[in-house]
Amino acid sequence: MNLFVLAQEQPAASPYSSLIFLVVMGAIFWLLIVRPQRKRMREQQELVSSLQVGQQVRTIGGIVGRIVSMDDESVVLEVEQGRIRVIRRAIGSRVGSDQA
Repeated sequence: MNLFVLAQEQPAASPYSSLIFLVVMGAIFWLLIVRPQRKRMREQQELVSSLQVGQQVRTIGGIVGRIVSMDDESVVLEVEQGRIRVIRRAIGSRVGSDQA
């Protein structure tokens, strides 16, 4: 008798259940990964576009220096032992009193 109960067909799952699951997972992925990354990128672009000569900055590599000149792609930093040229995207943050 129990064999007949086990052999009965199970009702088919709704075809929309897997679609709903994918939509929910996509929304979670968007909220946890894509949205915060876009926010960080926007903040970085705002920082790079607001750089001015004389500001003290820290690169993503940890070098701290004062901006002495800039062009479209690079920034010249004055560090303790001289000057170095870095690309603008390598500026990680402002340091010191002029930090916004």
